[in-house]
Amino acid sequence: MLIEMIFRKIAVALVLILSIHCLVFSQDRIDTLSTRVMFYNAENLFDTEDDSIKDDIEFLPGGLMRWNKSRYYDKINSVAKVIIAAGEWNPPAIVGLCEIENRNVLGDLVYGTPLLAIGYGIIHEESPDIRGIDVCMLYRMDLVKILDHRLLIPENLESGEFHSRGVLYAKCVVLTDTLHVFVNHWPSRRGGVLAGEELRRVMARMVRHAADSLCLASDGKAKVLIMGDFNSTPSDPLMSELIDPDSASNCSLKNLSDGLRSGPGGTYRYQGTWEMIDQIIVSGGLLESGKGLYTSKEHFRIFSPDFLLKNDEKYPGMVPFSTYRGYSYQGGFSDHLPVLLDLSIH
Repeated sequence: MLIEMIFRKIAVALVLILSIHCLVFSQDRIDTLSTRVMFYNAENLFDTEDDSIKDDIEFLPGGLMRWNKSRYYDKINSVAKVIIAAGEWNPPAIVGLCEIENRNVLGDLVYGTPLLAIGYGIIHEESPDIRGIDVCMLYRMDLVKILDHRLLIPENLESGEFHSRGVLYAKCVVLTDTLHVFVNHWPSRRGGVLAGEELRRVMARMVRHAADSLCLASDGKAKVLIMGDFNSTPSDPLMSELIDPDSASNCSLKNLSDGLRSGPGGTYRYQGTWEMIDQIIVSGGLLESGKGLYTSKEHFRIFSPDFLLKNDEKYPGMVPFSTYRGYSYQGGFSDHLPVLLDLSIH
């Protein structure tokens, strides 16, 4: 145990030195007024403590997954590695995460790994999800200022009827412009594609209404970024509930993930088929901006370095190198690939 602790401290120190160089280099990038947004489904990032009001029994030392401290620390360091690598010498300014158990896990991730040198702040709100998994957002405190944040829960559901993840909303100043961010993790399709569809539809309408309100208040100029694991592909008719070209609000939304031709073909692979269920959607205010923050479809991509992939043992091709395959521990990163979007400013 002592040797392991010494090794971990040495490793952290080395990466801290590297991170300082990254931050010096990133200052040059800041001078060009550009920055990066990332979304990542971290695949069941649970701690090892029993939460008596959540169904986290699988991820306890005596649970089916045989989750323990060693695996937990390997996991948070793996997630930190992905975030740092995704920055390419300029760590992402905003990182949306899902499948995070609680605030304590985020503290271990941000303060107990090389991410400490970057200076991330944490936004987290507890969701009423049965399993206890939440959405959250990390932000570089040198680049982003948080003006407001809250968890959005569908209002048309009776009290106690909603048992999934809420949508995390944050109003930010990024570099020198205001950005409205929504981090999503819509209900899963466990039990089939149609499972949870009506609740996903409710979530889509809720987010659309919130985006419309922002755009109406700004004469259609609001800079809105909606990211997450939607458990629906861009071509799913359900997504039209969120991206409605006939909306009277003048808040045109564009799914940057739709029609993407580069990368592995998706962020999640199911029975040998890639699916694009992790997506980034932006308002026209970001695409057509003549002043302040702006982006384009060309600035969106899937982050798919070799270390995040492995050969699929069942189907031809590659698959995300996940922490678990079924109940078998692999020691990988996640069963999803991250998505990235670069923002610039006039």
